[in-house]
This record gives sequence, C-alpha cells and structure tokens, in this order.
Amino acid sequence: MATQEAHTLRVVFFPFMAPGHMLPMLDMAKLFSARGVNCTVLTTPANAASVRSSLSRDSVEVLLVPFPFAAAGLPDGCENLYSVPSPELEPNFFRATGMLREPFSQLLSELLPDCVVTDMFLPWAYHVSAELDIPVLLFYGLGFFSLCLYDSIARHDPLKSLPEEAESFVVPGLPHKIEMFKSQIENLAEVRPDLLDIIIQAKEVEARCYGLVMNTFYQLEPEYVKHYTEVVGRRAWHLGPVSLCNSDMGEKAARGNGVSNEHQNVLNWLESKSPGSVVYVCFGSGCHFSTAQLYEIALGLEAAECPFVWVVRQDEEGWMPEGYDERIQGKGGLIVRGWAPQILILNHEAVGGFVTHCGWNSTLEGVSAGLPFVTWPQFADQFFNERLIVDVLKIGVEIGVKSLVAKHKEKELVKAAKIEAAIRKLIGGGGEDGEARKRRAEELGTMARKAVEDGGSSCVDMDNLIHDLEDRRTTKL
Repeated sequence: MATQEAHTLRVVFFPFMAPGHMLPMLDMAKLFSARGVNCTVLTTPANAASVRSSLSRDSVEVLLVPFPFAAAGLPDGCENLYSVPSPELEPNFFRATGMLREPFSQLLSELLPDCVVTDMFLPWAYHVSAELDIPVLLFYGLGFFSLCLYDSIARHDPLKSLPEEAESFVVPGLPHKIEMFKSQIENLAEVRPDLLDIIIQAKEVEARCYGLVMNTFYQLEPEYVKHYTEVVGRRAWHLGPVSLCNSDMGEKAARGNGVSNEHQNVLNWLESKSPGSVVYVCFGSGCHFSTAQLYEIALGLEAAECPFVWVVRQDEEGWMPEGYDERIQGKGGLIVRGWAPQILILNHEAVGGFVTHCGWNSTLEGVSAGLPFVTWPQFADQFFNERLIVDVLKIGVEIGVKSLVAKHKEKELVKAAKIEAAIRKLIGGGGEDGEARKRRAEELGTMARKAVEDGGSSCVDMDNLIHDLEDRRTTKL
C-alpha cells in the first residue's frame, strides 16, 4: 500500500467499545492516515491505552469522551463490552453508550470533520452528524454475505410460512442455495429487546447514511457485493482485509493489546513444530463456554494427537482434566490464557488450520493467512459466516452445532469425539476433499493480499471513497 500525498480531508472515527469492533475500525483509520487523510479516533479513558498502542506508528489523533459507567450502573472503569462482569449487565453497557451522545455532539461541533465513520451500535451518532451536515459512513463489522442474508430474511420472512415441523429452510433470493436451521436464527425480541431497538435504528441509519465501509474484499464474496448494491440498493466500499495494514511484527503483536512482549513465547514454541502441523483454537473475545464444554474441548484436542495452540479466557477456570497440563506438554499442546497474538499465530508456517467461532474478524484473518477452518459458531452473524466458509468458499469442516442459544450453560454439549474427528479431518485427513480445501484456502489467502496492494480491488475502492469525499467537500466549499 503506497503512501499518497496529504489530503485536506478530516475524518473522525468513533468505534463501539468492544475488541471485535474497535480493532477493524482502528485499522481503517490507519489506512486513511497512510493516504494523508487527517484522522481522529474518539474513545473513552479506559480504552485509550490499547487504542494508542494500536495506533502507535501512525499519525492518528486520539481524543477522549468520558464514559458514564456509574450513571449506567456499571463498575468503575467498565468501559468496554469485554470488561462487563456478567451478561446481565450488558444492557447497562449499551445504555451507557447512548449517554455518550451529548459529549460526542460537543466534540463534533468543535472538530467539524468532513466525514464521520461510526459503528452500527452507535446509531445516534448519525443524527448528531446529520444536524451538522457531516456525512456518515456506517461500519457493521460484517461481510456482504451476512448483510445479504439478514436482508433476505427480513424482506421475504421465510420463517412465517415454514411448517412447524420443518427444522431448516432455504434463504430465498440469494446467488447460492443457502440452507439454515431455523434454530440458528436469533430472535432478539425475546432474548435482547434492548439490542433489537439499536439494530432497528441502525437499519434506518443504513438507508440514510452516505454509505457503508466494509472489512472485506471483492474476490471473497463477489456475488454478494453485487447483490447488496443492486438488490438491497445501498452504497458500500470494500476496504479489507484491513488487518493486513499491520505490516511488521511489532504492529501485529501489539494489535489490540497494550503489552506485546509475550508473543515471543508463542512464536518460539511454534518454531519447534513442522510446517502445517499445528491447529490454532480460538473463539474470540465474546464467546463463553461452560466448564463441561471446555473439558470436552480439552479431551478432543488431546485425542486428535496433533500440536495445538488453544486460547482460553482468563475467567475460564475449573475445566482442566487432572494431569492435563503435563500430558499436553509432552504431546505438543500450548494453552494461552487471555490475549494471544492471533495474526502472528495464523500466519506462522507451522499452523495448518483454525478452529473458530466464525466471527467476521477471525474469519477474514484466517482467510488472509490461507487456512482451512473448523467452524463452531456461537451467536449473531457467526452461523451465516459458517455457511459462507463451508458452502460457498468450501474451506471449512463443520463441528455440527445446529442451534443458537443465548446462555452458554444451555448450549448443546459437543463431545470430545466429535471435536477430535473434525480436527483430524482438517489437519491430516479428508483425502481429495481435504487437499481441495487447503488449495482453495491458499488461493483465497493470495487474493486477500493482492486486494490491498496497489491496484488491488480494496486499494482502488479506498481511493474511490477518498475521492468521493474530496468531491463532496469541494462542492460544499
């Protein structure tokens, strides 16, 4: 990606305070900044250290907005969705983000940027910006495929006419035959009415804003780029995979974490393994498993008899089988607690596969690394992403979860034998199908890297977006 001459544009980025939303938007700010755009990121005091760490090598201004955790009934310093101590307090967190409207309005009145890039979970930011005649680019954190599925289900309502005894349905009006279990469709009206209201507002903003900025690349989902722009009828620019803007090891290690020196232990461990032999297991920052499920994952990984790196949350305790640590050390297993340098791990030559929850960031990072997947979705768009990975891209092996369940203690228990079988199929088996998966994954990885190079599809779309914003600014002047 070439650095271009300075622009007169000023763009404000206002990410939602959760790792999976902040990281890609910070990467977008880096991409704009590298093209000479004057960029400002708004965040809250408790998030400032990690934001500044991620932007340490870039000329991006960081301004702070006070976070009303006390007024919303949250613990002191609870300014990130990841730090909310219990699911019951998540509605309080979303309520607190709504209280940011007034301080955001004050800052925006002072800055008067040419554009605001904001998150779907902060839809009120559009209305504040519109009052000041500032265009808004909306960031969903999804791919075109998932956006098209959400639109088709809302547009055609296939569940309404589905017989009660039917377990699955085909999503109508799409370029591919996509079959979903009806138990995988989230009913927010029942489980999270507070979140449903925000998403309804976001859809209204989507129809009125300047357009969407998407962390994806054209070659990954070309039919759905076309479907979204022509059938859904919205403007959107594909700028990804944005994580590829982190070009050196220091940037990759520090991404999303203020302390980066621990990454070397993981890399040293990987250096001792054969190319393509290690499976990386990580379920993102927002997924929770029961103690019983963690126990089954542990046994399944051990039984698969291949080296693995498994990332578990710091708050996940009491699941480890007796003597497990000692056994896996002898067999080539490594457990990482809390944060892990995911991009560095995925791109290490020793890693040959990725067991994932199918969050969009992780999906893109795995695709960019040229890896096949074991898919284990949990909630939200993750079941849609599984269908993209398995049915459209054909680079995934399903773990076989059929239902979306809000409470982790009520989820279907996936037994160790099923986990073992999926990992063996991913890394060492699968015959011709397995080789075809690996080959397609490698090809997609090459396409991802080319997309962000000079003349690549995402690079061109970024330039087009900047030119559009410059034209609008010139017209206003």
